[in-house]
Amino acid sequence: MRIALLSYRSLPTCGGQGVYVRHLSRELVAQGHQVQVLSGPPYPDLDDGVGLTELPSLDLYGEARPFRWAAPSELRSLPDLVEFGMMRSGQFSEPLSFSLRAYQALRPRASGGRPPFDIVHDNQGLGYGMLALRMAMRPYRIPVVCTVHHPITVDLRLSLAAATSLRAKLGLRRWYSFLPMQARVARGLDGVIIPSESSRRGIIEDMGLPSESMQTVPLGVDADIFTPAPAGAMPVPGRIVVVTSADVPLKGLGVLLEALASLRADRPAHLVCVGKVREGGEAQRRVGELGLADAVTFRSNVPEQELVELLRSAEVAVVPSLYEGFSLPAVEEMACGLPLVATTAGALPEVAGEDGEAALLVPPGDPVALARAIRTLLDDPALRARMGAAGRRRVEERFSWRAASAATAAWYAERIAAVGGTPSTPHPDAASSWATKLPTVWSSGPAPVISQAGSAPATRTVPPGSPTLAG
Repeated sequence: MRIALLSYRSLPTCGGQGVYVRHLSRELVAQGHQVQVLSGPPYPDLDDGVGLTELPSLDLYGEARPFRWAAPSELRSLPDLVEFGMMRSGQFSEPLSFSLRAYQALRPRASGGRPPFDIVHDNQGLGYGMLALRMAMRPYRIPVVCTVHHPITVDLRLSLAAATSLRAKLGLRRWYSFLPMQARVARGLDGVIIPSESSRRGIIEDMGLPSESMQTVPLGVDADIFTPAPAGAMPVPGRIVVVTSADVPLKGLGVLLEALASLRADRPAHLVCVGKVREGGEAQRRVGELGLADAVTFRSNVPEQELVELLRSAEVAVVPSLYEGFSLPAVEEMACGLPLVATTAGALPEVAGEDGEAALLVPPGDPVALARAIRTLLDDPALRARMGAAGRRRVEERFSWRAASAATAAWYAERIAAVGGTPSTPHPDAASSWATKLPTVWSSGPAPVISQAGSAPATRTVPPGSPTLAG
């Protein structure tokens, strides 16, 4: 099959979108399919054999100049106007503006013949451009499908609960104003892939999708990279690690900080938080209030191999989330042989298994229970070793990108058949000709930038308060 995989922001160090796009595309190509990723900035880090079409935006949330004013000369198209206008009114504009750019890049032209792909897969951008693209693809019997990692309505509810003023609540409602659009678009596409049964329940309740339109495919981990520490290597005593979006209430870092303050009363525990912290934000404020300045280290934009080494150096990993649609960090931590302390929120019990198998499970939002479970593991090396080994086995049995991509490809074939299409047999040089054809035959306005995978783009981070996807 020839697959167009869309993602509105995709750098792996910025969150789960980039991790999902990179590993899914690599494994699909390894199985013989052809994948062209279309992404806005920050662009993905892709493997050899995966094509990349860059869809440049105004990049109004880039780390160098977040929420900047665009010059009038930059506003050259409808997507530019949408991106800038929504941002200036306090709304998150990337899902809609990216979908319009993707529509312009992929919609058929009279001179182009059949589109050079068999299926279009949107990675939870879910802008209205996807509905327009689906209508354009109907005559060619090409389905347009999507991944929904979890309903972002959960992020909004938890953020509203944590807000302390009416002004903050109104700002949050403006920021998350794209949520009704995402629900409408998801209901109008040709199928939805989800990572867990917990996500299915939330999507049915919050987005109104019928259960039969969804296919569950758990996410994976590269178990050849995320591996346990070599025999004889010793972790740093008292080191706890959490991989999280520091200032997003959904991720529960504040609860973990309270638990850490309790632990520090009788032991020299230290927390390493892999996640961007906002200067003057809630996480930084709580660290100061709890007297944890010397007990918490924040790390951001950590390359993959450094992340593996960091996980191996810890005694315990914690997933304190108030909700998770899946949790890639939990799977990566188990793959490294780390015992977990995790909450029972969302899909975490599906990922980590029963209490005491690979994780000690505690109620979400309970710092006392969280501290008790962490203390139990810190005090018992034998228990840590047993649970870490069980977590590694669980990953090897259940969570591989190879299995996830195979299940995704099988679902693609079902979706293509459901609309009456058949995967076409591409020319042997189709991968390179696709990259050449796409911006000329299939685009309008400013040309997308076509590149080959392999070069790492400049690092950017998700703006504070952005929706967090795929864990």
